[in-house]
Amino acid sequence: MTQSIRWLQDEIAARMLQKLDIVKLDAKDVLLIPDFPGAHAPFLTKRFPGIRFYSAPESELSGFDLLKLRVSRFWNSRMKSASQISLDDYKKTGRINLPSNSVDLVVSVLLIQDLADPKHFLQECWRVLKEGGLLTLSYLGPDTAKELNSELLAQPLPLQKLASPWDMHDMGDALLGERFSDPVMDMEFLNLDYDSDALLLADARALNLLVSEDQDPPQCAQLPKKLTLEVVYGHAWALGKHLAKAQDHVAYIDLNQIGRKTRSDSA
Repeated sequence: MTQSIRWLQDEIAARMLQKLDIVKLDAKDVLLIPDFPGAHAPFLTKRFPGIRFYSAPESELSGFDLLKLRVSRFWNSRMKSASQISLDDYKKTGRINLPSNSVDLVVSVLLIQDLADPKHFLQECWRVLKEGGLLTLSYLGPDTAKELNSELLAQPLPLQKLASPWDMHDMGDALLGERFSDPVMDMEFLNLDYDSDALLLADARALNLLVSEDQDPPQCAQLPKKLTLEVVYGHAWALGKHLAKAQDHVAYIDLNQIGRKTRSDSA
């Protein structure tokens, strides 16, 4: 995301965290992926006193803005040291650079729609979450920017399809498939209204809806004056991590996890 759409990230993050008001969770270590300047970290600091942040800054952040974010997270964590995660490295290697079972909460805002393999992302979130940890996420669903459908315009725009056009049912099924428990999914449409074509195109680029930022779109007879965003929200729990992955709807338990009753126990 670029600066022009920062307000949207902040708004979506606020709505996500409001949904956690009724969730009972004792979080000490939190991964923000991606992380960006906004009100979400101070909110989490108030909700979970003594929290430590593991930050995966947006790839677009650099220089002074990146330094400010790192300093801010250090203070948010009450000067507790925490690893800095590279989002670019994750996209290249497919691995979140954290040990397994290391965080209580993963917060992911508007990322999954840009990932080629969201199922693998869920697997990595499962890996880094502790037993009883929570994943909360949001992303753009398949009906996003339907006004830019080339069939509705006099001349087509250089549109780019979402890498992962999953609806909330797809995500719910994927979470269950990756062993997450009790997924809760919901969705809403947000309507963005525009006074000029230039502002609409700037936001479309910021949302990665156009093929190239450098390519000027053709001069259309008329662009729409609004964009509709389908925002999907979800959260799910990492429970039963000691269980082997289910096969044919049967969960297999490691022998070391089975307690054995001795004669003295039963006496």
